[in-house]
Amino acid sequence: MWYTLRNLMRNKTTKPRAARAYRIVQVPMDLRLLEAVDAAAAHVAESRAAYIRAACERRLRSEEAQALDRRYVEAYRRRPERPAWGKLGAKVLARRLRDDAW
Repeated sequence: MWYTLRNLMRNKTTKPRAARAYRIVQVPMDLRLLEAVDAAAAHVAESRAAYIRAACERRLRSEEAQALDRRYVEAYRRRPERPAWGKLGAKVLARRLRDDAW
């Protein structure tokens, strides 16, 4: 929710990734799932490992976003914002989104 919006508003420049150290892991997998993963990886021209790694990264980002959303909602339940702050925030956001290049 707000996490996605925050990422949209961030500076969109990406930094080059540093070299990573990899560790090989074995993951037991149902044959049907393995065949589906292989087909999907072939469809996007990736290796099975790259496809599974990307899926794991997406899952972790999704869980992080959900945790941040829960914290955001809990904070507002504990201390709701005043209507004036909400209106001001909506105006600032509208101005920011209008000026942003989509």
